[in-house]
Amino acid sequence: MADTTNGDEPNPWLRITAERLSLVRYVFLVQIEDGIPTAAQRSALEYADAVLIGWPDAAAPDVAILDERQQRDAETHVRVMEEYIDKFRECEKQADIDGMTDILIRISERVAEIRKLFQPDFPLPTFAEIRRVVQEEWDEDMGKIDPHASGTASEMEHETLTEDLEHGQRTAEAGA
Repeated sequence: MADTTNGDEPNPWLRITAERLSLVRYVFLVQIEDGIPTAAQRSALEYADAVLIGWPDAAAPDVAILDERQQRDAETHVRVMEEYIDKFRECEKQADIDGMTDILIRISERVAEIRKLFQPDFPLPTFAEIRRVVQEEWDEDMGKIDPHASGTASEMEHETLTEDLEHGQRTAEAGA
């Protein structure tokens, strides 16, 4: 891992991890935007958002200066995060959205751990908490869908054909 520290920025991991998670989150969003996101995909995005929301500037008064042990912990989390990013890229190449979903969660967890080092008093939700809320919303949304409103493509084709025939009969009866 390259040395990214410089004299002007005592806490580069805070900036770097936010940038990395933001990029991965964006790539994930682009990959799933054409469909209806599953509860797992929504949860992964919500968790990444929760970790990034209100991200502090490194010079903010509530940002801690890390001691040597904490700095080593941050570097370990960054190393693991980078390994997950490599796996995320492989899943992206293979169009493995489920794999990307799982790995986005793992990347977000690493970034959350780094944020906790710098902002130990900042309340971050866990993925499990977010997943529970999103699943409840998903279940409620799915319960609002009328299963009789539309069906498979062949059922829709049959309904259209039936409607066309009925319309044709009405037209013929009206002309007679």
